[in-house]
Amino acid sequence: MGMNMQVMGGIWLGQDDEPMLGDVRIALLEQIDETGSISKAAKAVGISYKTAWDAVDSMKNLSGEPLVESASGGKGGGGTRLSEAARKLVQTYRLIQQEHERFLASLSDGIDDFQNSYQLIRRLSMKSSARNQFFGRITAIRGGSVNAEVELSLNGDDKITAIITHESLENLDLKIGGEAWALIKASWVIITTGDSDFKLSVRNRLCGTVSRLTKGQVNSDVVLTLTGGNTVSAIVTNDSVEQMGLKEGAKACAIFKASSVILGIAA
Repeated sequence: MGMNMQVMGGIWLGQDDEPMLGDVRIALLEQIDETGSISKAAKAVGISYKTAWDAVDSMKNLSGEPLVESASGGKGGGGTRLSEAARKLVQTYRLIQQEHERFLASLSDGIDDFQNSYQLIRRLSMKSSARNQFFGRITAIRGGSVNAEVELSLNGDDKITAIITHESLENLDLKIGGEAWALIKASWVIITTGDSDFKLSVRNRLCGTVSRLTKGQVNSDVVLTLTGGNTVSAIVTNDSVEQMGLKEGAKACAIFKASSVILGIAA
């Protein structure tokens, strides 16, 4: 059974990044108002008598005015009540809390699949110097005497093959059906025109359309958009761009060796 994930959070009121009021302190003030006793309020909230008074003193210092008024008998005796300012403060906090809870509930309702969305956030937060970052599912693992060949399926029908050591396979705990990242530096990618029918020893050949071409002094940054929506970046000399007639909208393929693919998983 899937876990029903929800967005959760808390609120605090304070000044200059100094938290003054949270749930425990508000509950303490409410109990003081209800019981008329610091000791009874502390017991109801689940804190010590000293901690309760420390909290009251701290709130007084931060708010600039007394929040608790004691009758004759001092801290240990007599009645205790909230000041009018404290009552307004509690009321304000509870109103803010209600709005906060409604906001979180609305946010949770707006997420159809929280777990997948959370995983997406983690993926997008990954940082790497490699221009090409692909996320996919492992669809095949073929073992050899020294290395293992891992096939990663991307969106659409695109697949990437990586060659890694058996030690890396074990350390990453890669298994068929698992998810993984594939990282390829743009300088490791070679661009060929789509009508090339010659055979190459490279295992990876991803074809698509040139969607962006940015020329520099010597090299150009060529971006292909694949049928599944993924993009591949390559660094190509300007001379090669001219010779192949590369331009936006042109058909082309990106090729790279399986040994140039770095695999990784989310920690």
